[in-house]
Amino acid sequence: MSDSESDDYLRLTLSPPGSRSQSETSSQTTSSTTTSNAPQRAAEDNAMALTMATSQYGGMASDLYAHQRVSGQVRKGGFSQSRRSVVAERPSSRGGAAAKEERIEAPYPWAAERRAAVQSLEALRAIGISRIWGEVTCKKCDGHQRVEVVLEEGFSKVSSFFLSNRDSMHDRAPMLWYSPRLLDCSLCQQADCVRPIVASKKRAINWLFLLLTQTLGLCTLEQLKYFCKHNRKHRTGAKDRVLYLTYAGLLKQLYPPGPYDP
Repeated sequence: MSDSESDDYLRLTLSPPGSRSQSETSSQTTSSTTTSNAPQRAAEDNAMALTMATSQYGGMASDLYAHQRVSGQVRKGGFSQSRRSVVAERPSSRGGAAAKEERIEAPYPWAAERRAAVQSLEALRAIGISRIWGEVTCKKCDGHQRVEVVLEEGFSKVSSFFLSNRDSMHDRAPMLWYSPRLLDCSLCQQADCVRPIVASKKRAINWLFLLLTQTLGLCTLEQLKYFCKHNRKHRTGAKDRVLYLTYAGLLKQLYPPGPYDP
């Protein structure tokens, strides 16, 4: 074998597999183009449709993402997460609302401008209030009337009973308070039949009149818990326990220096 033939043999041997001459490749390309013309056209149509769909719905996707950002939520890892920064930018108004709600219009001249509270004896003396009235109804004759109680006299009576018996009460209201005796009726002259009217709205309850007539026991447990709630007193337990705290709390409101703390 000559040198030129040897070079041609090595070139053919070392060429990559599948390598063909330019003429063979050109002829095969021409034939394959002719035979695969239809599938290629279909692929081009699909690509064009995909491009149009992307441009159409891409704007909708961006709008949805912007809406999620405004509403405080973004998608991360396939899950919805609250944006704490958005929440932090909104200052909470609970404290101000609670303080504003706590201050109410006094339902009675002797009541304070907050829930379940009365003015002190000193403040009542200063504005000239010496008598407390309350609406009552008679169980015998169904008579409805207004009854007055002397402020100083009623307070002295309740305070003396509380201080004299507090050690034996063991932080629980005695039966005298738990099941109180009713007032006497001046209309039908019957005894133990006049019941003070307790307002259905808790903020309108006449707490001072019920205290001075020692008829707080006519209140429901929920009404007594309402008083303890707004005076920061423990309000769990049986009714005699909550009733005792209500008596002690009202006496303390009337005379803050007094030894009425439970």
